[in-house]
Amino acid sequence: MTEDFQKLFKAMLEQGQEMARAFNPALETFSAKGFESYWPTMSKDMMEMWFGKTFNREGLDSKTRLLLTLAALTVLGAQAEPQIRLTIRHALEAGATRREIAEVIYQMSMFGGIPAMTKALEIAQGVFDEMEPDSEGDEE
Repeated sequence: MTEDFQKLFKAMLEQGQEMARAFNPALETFSAKGFESYWPTMSKDMMEMWFGKTFNREGLDSKTRLLLTLAALTVLGAQAEPQIRLTIRHALEAGATRREIAEVIYQMSMFGGIPAMTKALEIAQGVFDEMEPDSEGDEE
């Protein structure tokens, strides 16, 4: 991750956290960690069925479909943490960059609210931190 992107990502998180404190101080300490252990990683066959050509018409590639899914999950807010985490991993595997993922999440602040955006950015940062620095999708 480049230094400029790290600064941008940090600024997005700080702005979201500040706005979340202003709107609802209780959301600042909410943690849904551990819920993802109840959700297994999607198998390749399941990914193909949902995001490939089984249920999807031609017109959108899997990266775009996963970014749209991430947008919808971001709007749902904190109750979608395991799904957001998995979708971010799958989007990176499908060729999305970390910057594209952050921008999709940031854009959703207008639709899902600042707390939902902040939570999704924190989840994304956690996924990015878990990955090796030279992983796919590390550019920008």
